[in-house]
Amino acid sequence: MTKEENEKGENEALEKAFEESEVPSWQNQLTIRSMVTSLILSFVFNVIVCKLNLSTGVIPSLNVAAGLLGFAMVKAWTVMIEKCGLLKQPFTRQENTVIQTCVVASSGIAFSSGTASYLLGMSPRTSAQADTGNTPLNVKQLSIGWMMAFLFTVSFVGLFSIVPLRKVMILRYKLTYPSGTATAYLINSFHTPKGAKLAKKQVWVLFKSFVGSFFWACFQWFFSAADGCGFSSFPTFGLAAFTKRFYFDFSATYVGVGMICPYMVNVSLLMGAIFSWGILWPAIESKKGDWYSAKLPASSLHGIQGYRQKSEKKSLNDSTDGQIVDYDEKRRTEYFLKDQIPNTVAVGGYVLLAAISIGVIPQIFHQLKWYMVLVAYIIAPVLAFCNAYGCGLTDWSLASNYGKLAILVFSSWVGLENGGVLAGLASCGVMMSIVSTASDLMQDFKTGYLTLSSPRSMFFSQVYGTAIGCVLSPLVFWFFYKAYSVGDPEGSYPAPYALMYRGIALLGVEGFSSLPKNCVKLVILFFVAAILINVVTEVLKNYETKYRIYRFIPSPMCMAIPFYLGGYFAIDMCVGSLILFIWERSNKKKATEFGPAVASGLICGDSLWGIPAAILALAGVQSPICMKFLSAAANQQVDAYLGP
Repeated sequence: MTKEENEKGENEALEKAFEESEVPSWQNQLTIRSMVTSLILSFVFNVIVCKLNLSTGVIPSLNVAAGLLGFAMVKAWTVMIEKCGLLKQPFTRQENTVIQTCVVASSGIAFSSGTASYLLGMSPRTSAQADTGNTPLNVKQLSIGWMMAFLFTVSFVGLFSIVPLRKVMILRYKLTYPSGTATAYLINSFHTPKGAKLAKKQVWVLFKSFVGSFFWACFQWFFSAADGCGFSSFPTFGLAAFTKRFYFDFSATYVGVGMICPYMVNVSLLMGAIFSWGILWPAIESKKGDWYSAKLPASSLHGIQGYRQKSEKKSLNDSTDGQIVDYDEKRRTEYFLKDQIPNTVAVGGYVLLAAISIGVIPQIFHQLKWYMVLVAYIIAPVLAFCNAYGCGLTDWSLASNYGKLAILVFSSWVGLENGGVLAGLASCGVMMSIVSTASDLMQDFKTGYLTLSSPRSMFFSQVYGTAIGCVLSPLVFWFFYKAYSVGDPEGSYPAPYALMYRGIALLGVEGFSSLPKNCVKLVILFFVAAILINVVTEVLKNYETKYRIYRFIPSPMCMAIPFYLGGYFAIDMCVGSLILFIWERSNKKKATEFGPAVASGLICGDSLWGIPAAILALAGVQSPICMKFLSAAANQQVDAYLGP
């Protein structure tokens, strides 16, 4: 082979490797074996998610694990059938993507269903732990019948809310959706045909990164026996910075996400973290005793937490239209646009399902009137866009925060004497279901775009997975609810978020005037500031072309996320950016070719460890070591207490 031929083979686009592979029609991507596999894995993942929801409330990303386990199951089946000479249809990456989409949609319902948060917060078990609001109108006995009916009523609407924007998000804004991108890289690597040199090298790099990330996550587990233990609580910049949520938590996932996200996204996150936790919150805390009571705990929404709760900002696009310049983009765009879902179907579906919900939900929750549900469905598409956009930039879904906002608004609207607690919690379910499923669907559209999977097969598999979730989620929860003392703070399944959501509803029925002083003013100020920043960005894009200053203006959406979460994950992502930057300076070609593979491997390996970790938790196995960091003074006190 000549040098020119070798270089040509080295530089072949990924989709060139699949050029000889036939892309099945969208109907053939939805096979019976994929549906059966999805059902089996959905049950497994629903049990895992429900258990974690009721114990810690922390759910790992399941996209990668769903894609990997789906591949393993169907591949084993097809190999066995092929040996018997009965294989009629080969296993394709499109079918693999369908399985992953179904399973993630189903397990997503286990989260957004609120069985460990807003629905459980309605129950007598949870209400008994609160000091107020235990009137009959504000408490509802849980029943598998009405819970399942509620989920079927609200869970499908969000799928139609975001479909008309799929081309804008994926093709125009070119949002990265890091988990979706990483999952697509993994699925492509499973199915890459032989003969593509660059693709084979990328697969090998991804595999090494994947294995290293997986074992690093496994190693960290041994030191995390309790909350605040392990590398994830490492005070990198000192204990004072750690209390302000500034530290590097050694998360391979967010280092990988940082390598995929644009530099300005990561810089914006860091700027938001510095501004909020370094300047704004300390300034507000200095007003303790003036703006809010000095006796309140830090977690109270009447205190400092009330300001953080309302820190979301809406943003516009910060990307430019790009010309399709390479073979991969041309081929992916061709198939992404091939099987369209008409906007009339999307809009009509949203209106029809919203109308059904407006009629059904007030029958389940008499406290929530039909016109209130109508208002929720008018507002929801805007919030769904904001969440899907933010998730595309940073991989963070803020669905639960939008749900909490709905609790405050609708609880205040109804009032305590009219059942405002239940009305707020029910409205949280409506909002969370729409916002969460919308971002999940767009994440899957990104995976489908990168694997040449039809948007129609993605949509139908999402619908199928959602239906499975609406059945399995309440069934699995009901088993735990009847078998264990769910919601008991001293029990195995304390469901910590249930009481918190009810507490937000109790705050809401008091009205916005109960929030700390100047809280609403700050919300309005930051809302206006976010709009102005985006207007300036858009004006500079259209009229200032020489220096392209708009590239250096931070994204308000990205700046908003650390306001609530802290700066630790922003530091992780900036480390990822730094790695990529140094790599590009030393060898730009290698960084371009293998950077996404390394990043995807880091995300996939770390995410996959969530499955064995969850299984260990289900079995009651705890890590053997707690690695914790103390100040010198605290250490002396501990030594004195323990004695020689």
